[in-house]
Amino acid sequence: MVGEAALALLMGGLAALGEFAAGTGLAVPFGLGVAVLWVLRRGLPATVLLAAAAATGWSAGPVLLLICAGWAAGARIRRVWTLVAIFAAGWALFTVTSVVKEAASFSPKLLLGLSLGGFLVLAVLPALYGRYRAQRRALLDALRERNDQLLRERVMVVHQARLRERHRIAQDMHDSLGHQLALISVHSGALEVDRTLTDRQREAVGVLRQAAVAAMRELREVVGVLHDESTAVPPAPGASSAGAARGGADGVGELVESSRAAGAQIELTREGERRPLPAAVDHAAYRIVQEALTNAHKHAPGAPIGVALRYEPDALVVEVTNARAPELVGVRAGAGAAVSGGQGLTGLRERARLVGGMVHAGVTPDQGFRLAAVLPYEGAESTGEGAAAAAGVDAGDDGWVFDGLPPADGADGGRRSPVLGCAVGVVAVGLTLLGLLVWGIVAFVDGNRDATVRKPLYDRIQVGTAEAEVLHELPPGNSFFTEGYERTGPTPPEGAQCRWYSLVGTHADGWNEDHAARFCFRDGVLVEKQQYVATG
Repeated sequence: MVGEAALALLMGGLAALGEFAAGTGLAVPFGLGVAVLWVLRRGLPATVLLAAAAATGWSAGPVLLLICAGWAAGARIRRVWTLVAIFAAGWALFTVTSVVKEAASFSPKLLLGLSLGGFLVLAVLPALYGRYRAQRRALLDALRERNDQLLRERVMVVHQARLRERHRIAQDMHDSLGHQLALISVHSGALEVDRTLTDRQREAVGVLRQAAVAAMRELREVVGVLHDESTAVPPAPGASSAGAARGGADGVGELVESSRAAGAQIELTREGERRPLPAAVDHAAYRIVQEALTNAHKHAPGAPIGVALRYEPDALVVEVTNARAPELVGVRAGAGAAVSGGQGLTGLRERARLVGGMVHAGVTPDQGFRLAAVLPYEGAESTGEGAAAAAGVDAGDDGWVFDGLPPADGADGGRRSPVLGCAVGVVAVGLTLLGLLVWGIVAFVDGNRDATVRKPLYDRIQVGTAEAEVLHELPPGNSFFTEGYERTGPTPPEGAQCRWYSLVGTHADGWNEDHAARFCFRDGVLVEKQQYVATG
């Protein structure tokens, strides 16, 4: 804060000193205005730039303010065309105030070139460098944030892979072990009502049935824990394929035979032309039938079960139905109600959704139960997009889901390096300055030639010659080079209009001596020509 105030006083003092030296009487208000502009340069960069350009065109005192204002505007004004418009307006103000102040001393053409070159050097070049620094700092901050985000994403991907594996293990435990325990329970229930067993044997079978029910309950609890920890995380695209070897649509017959061996009344029907299935669809069909049979054994023991596989033109339809459970006589009270963890149908719907299908489950009119699944032959998971579709984001090339990651280098065509734009600006400014320099050299040479008369020409022109004839012989002249000659030399003739030139071809006695030639006209005739030494 103290340093900012000191710099403001310094800027204001330099501006006031310049005005005091010029003797305009505006030193105090000019200095105060420049100090205020210095304080406001960061909050109002465009306004300060315009004001500094106008002030610098009037006096050289605020030149440092113009440089710093150009830097601040380039760094803080984000829109390119807004910045270009502001600098164009600043150059216009710089030129207007320069013309108002110096029009009597310089030709408008020369003043225009000088104002353009000066504004490019004092304002535009600092703005380009300030913009480059600001964009480079922003790019480094963005890269730092991207790196931090990539590290966070790596941790998230590892965690996501663990959750997917947990989900897969939970699903397989639920489908495989749950089915086997359900068969054990069904076999035990059938033996428990067998009249050929003794009471002791029947009691042992009851203990076995209760152990199977307890094992199922504990399995449900473990599966629930694993599933809760991986909620909303779909299994990895390769998980189902890895397990496809353990069962498929061809393995449904073995499931039916296992249930029929346990005493269940079950019938399997296949319709349509059989065709090879993608691994994910094949495995999903097997798991759906397995879970449906498990539920039928648990909730409707002894009821007839129907399993149907229908190969439709565009999808495989899997249907499992069971009638209402009959009343079993002689089942030991307290044998335990069917255990349900609520994960079975949820898992089936998830499996079907990942391959682009759907599952419908509900009660039939005769109080039975029906489960039907439609599995397209070309499942979403077979293209590696199942997990991404479930998450609602795009999948990466390797099947992993990266939501919110910034695009890779060069992937975003709209993003450009800050060096490129600033380099183009610097090259443009450099070429403009080079052009102005060449133009200035050429203009200087031409102007000097127009203001120079050689000694032979001077000697050849005689007093009394017509003005038109003399002007035809003389060069056009240039007041920029001969301005000092008008205040030196002999007094011109009264009522005459004179032209001054630099005379070359004579010997100069000192380094600061210039030989001037003066031609004075009156009434259309050359009335005097003078040669004298103009001392600088």
